[in-house]
Amino acid sequence: MILYLDTSALVKLYIEETGSQEVKRAVEEARIISTSRVAYVEAMSAIARKYREGELSDEEQDQIARDLDRDWDNCFVVEVSEGVTKLGGELTSRHPLRGFDAIHLASALLLQNRTRLEVSFFCFDERLKIAAKAEGLAVA
Repeated sequence: MILYLDTSALVKLYIEETGSQEVKRAVEEARIISTSRVAYVEAMSAIARKYREGELSDEEQDQIARDLDRDWDNCFVVEVSEGVTKLGGELTSRHPLRGFDAIHLASALLLQNRTRLEVSFFCFDERLKIAAKAEGLAVA
């Protein structure tokens, strides 16, 4: 099984939040971990925001960024291709999604279509979960 993590799920691997243990268990059970190229920038932005808001020290921010960089090399990254962006645009007309949420959903759908393997979609946004289910993805 391929586990696709949107950014909210990815960040929970590095910053202890509600749902972190659930994401970590799912990652341990998955054969392949995947996400979109945009997740890296979104995750680094979330880490920097936590630092600016005083939730992380300098050392914690640096360590989390190093951990993300280390793990990124083992992740199957879906590029933001023309196919992903076109499908993402179509998804926004069918579901009330924000732009990057549509990119994540399109990435997971194309991944499932091209690999013919089951993709389990992991996110924490209810609208995105509903859209993923409606589009036929298994939702973690």
